[in-house]
Amino acid sequence: MRHIRTTAGLLAALLLGGAAQAATIRLSCGAVGQELELCRSAAQNWAQRTGHTVEVVTTPADANERLTLYRRLLEARSDQVDVFQIDVVWPGLLERHLLDLKPYSKGIEQQHFGGVVSNNTVNGRLLAMPWFIDAGLLYYRRDLLAKYNLKPPRTWDDLVHAAKTVQAGERAAGHTQMWGYVWQGRAYEGLTCNALEWLISHGAGTVVDVSGIVTVRNSQAVKALQMAASWVGTISPDAVLSYGEEDARRVFQAGQAVFMRNWPYAWSLAQAADSPVKGKVGITVLPMGTGPGARFAATLGGQQLAVSKYSQHAALAAELVMYLTSAEVQKERAISGSFNPTLWPLYGDRDVLKAAPFMGELYGVFAFAVGRPAGPTGPRYQQVSEAFWNTAHQVLSRKLPAAEALNRLEVELARVGRGGKWD
Repeated sequence: MRHIRTTAGLLAALLLGGAAQAATIRLSCGAVGQELELCRSAAQNWAQRTGHTVEVVTTPADANERLTLYRRLLEARSDQVDVFQIDVVWPGLLERHLLDLKPYSKGIEQQHFGGVVSNNTVNGRLLAMPWFIDAGLLYYRRDLLAKYNLKPPRTWDDLVHAAKTVQAGERAAGHTQMWGYVWQGRAYEGLTCNALEWLISHGAGTVVDVSGIVTVRNSQAVKALQMAASWVGTISPDAVLSYGEEDARRVFQAGQAVFMRNWPYAWSLAQAADSPVKGKVGITVLPMGTGPGARFAATLGGQQLAVSKYSQHAALAAELVMYLTSAEVQKERAISGSFNPTLWPLYGDRDVLKAAPFMGELYGVFAFAVGRPAGPTGPRYQQVSEAFWNTAHQVLSRKLPAAEALNRLEVELARVGRGGKWD
């Protein structure tokens, strides 16, 4: 464990005059690098202001290993950690071990993006406060769209038209490795994110709805998966079926794709001094589909802060969470580390936009962010996601027709969810 103890903090404790005993809050946040340092610095500021002590607990960088550690501690009802940094899909998994933060938030959650607050609310309980946000977005080559007199797409049909036009033109000009669109097609969580965006953008639901009902078998879902399958081998390489985030990024950043679906982290890499596409890239919300309920959609990602029900200092731990997720701290993190705030007012802040101009463009993306069905499926989310990504991969690789694959998925999810009882 790493400790944060300050002279100012001890002095503040003395000035409390014995009215309240100084406490030690143990915090898990940021595994490595700048993320850890910014968290440690903010925690130190809170300690100085309050006279309490914060111990930053070192946890594994690997998300699966970290979740395993968290579960072991929480199942043992351990008070070794008061505040946990948790992934966006973990509130439902850890629900019974986390404190309801609504009594401590004073309504401030209303200033955070609605999608992430909904994601963190399970059975009416606010289990975590948003820490920083990610969402899927569309990267595009501004220079190539301008060359062919095209605009950023608003619909998937627009994207296909633009991708085919530029791909054909560039190949005819000798750029034989040019593709229209790259994304994450490997059978893993990244495909769940992509496929969920396709479904939601077509008004096909979220696989399992907020009440725990399986909704994946419908005509719009069939249409969405058929659409994506039609890209493979036409505007997307066959190899996209083995792509993760970095595979897609490398192709796009090498100048070999017109469009790319990825997370915000890829923006700064595309603008690096040695990037072949530096200064040529734009970002926008992912396209919408067609038909009833069609809309823009971006799968929600990011990290949250939660308080253990087994904390010996629950109120103080919640106070620390409210400080770390406050506008003051999120603004500093945005300026110093380009961490995307979850508080929508910060996307109009002059200092933030001066330090990270691209955040002004991200506001629209985050406004359309939608959580994965992790809340309603709780501890069975991993099984749901795996079944969904395998189904999508079967359709994309043309091993099963979309309608048949979704019929099978519905049966599988009904079994996993035991008729809506996901616990």
